[in-house]
Amino acid sequence: MKKQYSLFFLSVALLCSCSKYGSVSLKYPNPPLVSLPANIHDITVVNRSLTKKDNKKPIIDAIITGEVGGSDKLASDEAIKGVFDGLNGWHNFNIIIPTQTRLYGTGTREAPELLNWQLVKRMCDSSKAQALLVLENFDSNSGILTDNIHNQVNAVLNGNAPPPITTQVRMNVESFWRLYDPSTQKIIDEFKSVNFINYNGNMPPPEALPQTAYASGQQYVNRFLPTYYYVRREMYKRGKGGDKSEFLRGFRKSEVANWQGASEVWLELTKSSNRKNAGKACLNMAVACEVLGKINEAYTWAKKSYEEYGNKLGREYANKLKYRLNYE
Repeated sequence: MKKQYSLFFLSVALLCSCSKYGSVSLKYPNPPLVSLPANIHDITVVNRSLTKKDNKKPIIDAIITGEVGGSDKLASDEAIKGVFDGLNGWHNFNIIIPTQTRLYGTGTREAPELLNWQLVKRMCDSSKAQALLVLENFDSNSGILTDNIHNQVNAVLNGNAPPPITTQVRMNVESFWRLYDPSTQKIIDEFKSVNFINYNGNMPPPEALPQTAYASGQQYVNRFLPTYYYVRREMYKRGKGGDKSEFLRGFRKSEVANWQGASEVWLELTKSSNRKNAGKACLNMAVACEVLGKINEAYTWAKKSYEEYGNKLGREYANKLKYRLNYE
């Protein structure tokens, strides 16, 4: 599904005081990694990463992995919060936290079987949502960095005194998400992420795990959001002869973001008897139209600048606008 994303005007910057050119920087969208079906606007989110025993692991497992009792249970809910804050309200998407916020899974890094589609539909219907997002598993563990262990063991085996223990510790946090579409009984998306935290000391700071869990939730929803890059559009701030002052007047209006006023000045200049000035004004009109979100008009003006007046900037600009129109 193609989505429309707004173009944001950022700034006008003079290349140099003596240049005949000015420029404007624009913010362009890249498509998201995953596009949601057109019918999906409301998504209900549940946590399936715990077990019926609240994700309590055997004592030996907790000792080996270095987990803090109950930390995964609390942190996994922070991952859900990260999803809510990251996507809720974006382009009319609504994230719904249902009454039944938790389902039971493996409580480990092993992904559970797919949910029963009747259950998925029932949960979506009860929340009036079109899709169900499930945190299938969430697991954290920490350990002393491998180099420290190797150094200690090798020293003992060689009959030497073990070196001082470096108390730098790495925690890794792994989460796995599935997005269910009950209308088609298909999985829209699956995503697994692993994040690491390095810290000094035997125990991580209290805020380390919740913050990392929250970031993992936001990392997931970023798959559905566009990223942005910046482009620069050149335009003319100077003309020749009697049109010189009008070009400057139009450019000054653009410097204070009065693009409608600037386009009114440049529109008159497109009728100039000086063909070079008319071509420059057509190019400036294309820039103004793009900033104002009138992409088809911008393309028409850029083409006219080159086709009728031979302005080379117009040819390059028209090709860029054509690419944008094909993308959107």
